[in-house]
Amino acid sequence: MSRVLSRGETRAGHTVGVRELVPVLGAVLLLYFVVPVLVLVLTYSPAALLTSLTETYVINAAITSLVAALGSTTIAVVFGLPLAYWLSKNTGALATAAMGVVVLPLVLPPIVSGMLLLTVVGPNGLGGLTDLALTRSLLGVVAAQTFVASPFFVVTAKAAFDGIDDHLEEASRSLGRDWVGTMRSVTVPLAKPGLLAGLVLTFARAMGEFGATMMLAYYPRTLPVQIWASFISDGLDAALPVAVVLLSVALGTLLIVHALRATPWR
Repeated sequence: MSRVLSRGETRAGHTVGVRELVPVLGAVLLLYFVVPVLVLVLTYSPAALLTSLTETYVINAAITSLVAALGSTTIAVVFGLPLAYWLSKNTGALATAAMGVVVLPLVLPPIVSGMLLLTVVGPNGLGGLTDLALTRSLLGVVAAQTFVASPFFVVTAKAAFDGIDDHLEEASRSLGRDWVGTMRSVTVPLAKPGLLAGLVLTFARAMGEFGATMMLAYYPRTLPVQIWASFISDGLDAALPVAVVLLSVALGTLLIVHALRATPWR
């Protein structure tokens, strides 16, 4: 009898030990995320950073990224909203295949996405059968960002629509509202937090896009491309001010998504 109790006590002690180890392992990974940001903030002089942020190349890259990200986010919303709604309301083979296509840019390396876009809108797009060429242009930047970032909106919007009770839409239509009226008065308001979260995430992803943009439209330079160019030509100190701008965008995105109370990972 005492032997059985001894084994039970040993197992309980072993379980408690593993349970106590779990937060320690998690804390190590959290530190790995936090330490580089702290080093960036604490190592460099704030006054020197503020001075560097007024450099022409930083301002131009920030303007290009902002304009292009706003354009690509707008395209993602205009075309992605109806696609997300259709994907939410259909579960057949066609919808499954369409969802796979939407997710594909998320799993492709961005530089591969840029190569794929070059085959369509590059100087020799579609084997030279088309004159559509977006390289070295702001439209090319928008095209690259849209390809890589718009799936974030579609996936997040679909999740928002999935959370709406179909009976609410049916009740709205039974009261005489057409499909457009139901969307405007019921569906979109209920999905609004998730839609806004998807919009913010899409904008942030577009701002941070590098691989596809560099392949398709190296000029005008966005913030990520400028970071790479500055690092290659003048080293880490020259790239740092541009990185600070992107870091600020990333932190601002987290704060906005949290404020919307619609974090897509919940």
